[in-house]
Amino acid sequence: MGFALSPANAAEKKDFKVAWSIYVGWMPWGYAADSGIVKKWADKYGINIEVKQFNDYVESINQYTAGSFDAVTVTNMDALSIPAAGGVDTTAVIVGDFSNGNDAIILKNKDKLADIKGQDVNLVEFSVSHYLLARALPTVGLAEKDLKVVNTSDADMAAAYKTPDVTAVVTWKPIVSTILESPDAHKVFDSSQIPGEIIDLMVVNTNVLKDNPKFAKALVGIWYETLAAMKDGTTAKEAMAKASGTDLKGFDEQLATTMLFSEPKDAVAFTTGEQLKKTTELVSNFLFEKALLGKDAKSAGAIGVEFPDKTVFGDKGNVKFRYDASFMKEAEDGKL
Repeated sequence: MGFALSPANAAEKKDFKVAWSIYVGWMPWGYAADSGIVKKWADKYGINIEVKQFNDYVESINQYTAGSFDAVTVTNMDALSIPAAGGVDTTAVIVGDFSNGNDAIILKNKDKLADIKGQDVNLVEFSVSHYLLARALPTVGLAEKDLKVVNTSDADMAAAYKTPDVTAVVTWKPIVSTILESPDAHKVFDSSQIPGEIIDLMVVNTNVLKDNPKFAKALVGIWYETLAAMKDGTTAKEAMAKASGTDLKGFDEQLATTMLFSEPKDAVAFTTGEQLKKTTELVSNFLFEKALLGKDAKSAGAIGVEFPDKTVFGDKGNVKFRYDASFMKEAEDGKL
């Protein structure tokens, strides 16, 4: 299966395709493509990089998993449950940010998390929203059996909240901001209470990466130049805000609840830190409980995850997901 899903000619090549979707932590990719930053770095390494926006996040991951793209923007959890569980060896080369309040549990006319007991809860099933709920419930002595999850598309969430039947939702910004405009909406838990667990990445097919390190170098160069442009004024941020369907105020509000690693040294420190290993275990446990690590998975460690120090969580004979801090370290050291 791994061979069937790997892009053909993983050997050295010139043309690369990157998939990304609308989310505050990934908006820099669209701006980088539109402003010429992508072309600048691709030219530097003698390659071509096509950056394609997807309106459907899961579809972008599926296209990557099928081998149509060499790289994709994805969360740590979804990288493990979709490509890695599907047999596609995948490497995170950029750890961009973690959600620090972007994801939230909202109740209608109730203001305590414990009030969620017995309610139907609308969320995108098996997404980071589901994970957030699973992490939140034990803090008030509850479990998922104490409520009913109702699978709801993120595209329908804001409208669903306005209907009388929907009384509890778990979702992410900007949808969270829209729902919280309703006077009856109360945020009772958010991702700032589990910092560093919902992580946003740029991942590359490991076979492609092995033969084409220049591709990763270019991606990392693009990323940090674009983040620098965001710090230099409002032009870049205004463009990103518009592309994501909001204004500068709305975009800044989303950034305020995103722990964006603007400096490579911070990203390297996070990626090489011990917390990432603990988070990986928590996420793997959730995915195993939901049967999302593949039908043959016998434990939460069925898919090995390798860290920058080469230690592995899970099955060392089945490593399909890796964190590689070396390219971000080159950026930190000014060696790209």
